[in-house]
Amino acid sequence: MAPSELIQNTLRHRRRSDVSGRVFYGLLIAAVTIAFLLVLVVMSDVVRGSLDLLGERAWGFLTSPSSSDQGKAGVVQGVRGTLVISVIVALTFPIGIGAAVYLEEYAEDNWLTRLIQVAVRNLAGVPSIVYGLLGLAVFVQSLRGLTGGSSIIAGGLTLAVLVLPIVVITSAEAIRAVPAAYRDGAYGLGATQWETIRTQVLPAAMPGILTGTVLSIARAAGEAAPLLVVGAAPYYTTGNNDFLEQLRGAFTALPMNIATFARLPAETWRGHAAFASLVLLVLVFMINLVAIVGRARIARRLGR
Repeated sequence: MAPSELIQNTLRHRRRSDVSGRVFYGLLIAAVTIAFLLVLVVMSDVVRGSLDLLGERAWGFLTSPSSSDQGKAGVVQGVRGTLVISVIVALTFPIGIGAAVYLEEYAEDNWLTRLIQVAVRNLAGVPSIVYGLLGLAVFVQSLRGLTGGSSIIAGGLTLAVLVLPIVVITSAEAIRAVPAAYRDGAYGLGATQWETIRTQVLPAAMPGILTGTVLSIARAAGEAAPLLVVGAAPYYTTGNNDFLEQLRGAFTALPMNIATFARLPAETWRGHAAFASLVLLVLVFMINLVAIVGRARIARRLGR
């Protein structure tokens, strides 16, 4: 028997006898199917609950301010607050990415570095309400002169601290996944460590870093407990305040609108909560779409 035929027979026999691999593959398919069905159930429930408002006053709901009148209530301030908070959170991402670069590329592998890594991973699992208390103590009370107290700046910084460990962890994993040959090739051509990181490591790790930042923004956009502790208002109308005054004044966000609508006793408010949830899902989807497009362009530029 020719060597090629022997190899093919061996591979064919292994495929037939790989029962555990087939079972594992089946479990993976089942897990993906269950996850997809759960997401589908949530989306269908939200869409079904918001059908009445979608048909009656969809645009009016999106452009109207908060109100206790069911026929006039809207989420324009919540949308604006969520977008501003997302921008504030995104502005802090270079801190998390820089920390990941230091831990993976510059820090020595000693007990202190390992302790920092364990601490960061533990901080990623701390309940969000604890970060709300931290934001209340630091950004609302201690730094009141800078943030204006219970303001959207304080809320955005609180959520930024909440998701910063996630950014550090995902960025560090993406940097660690870059093949060592990239670094060796750059050093062999005479590049410095910073030039190697800037031209080889970071571009190759950018798709993974973008994935982590998108997940972080999605989590920050959906958090209500920290904003409640910091002092977000369930109802708020901006009035004639300019943009800077609004940044340092009272604020609200879509999670607060959803929680408020869901808490009201009248059954008709359930549609408002469902529609506000749908708006939040669409915003998160748009943020994800921007990151996916950016990641695809970076991967195409790198020839992957």
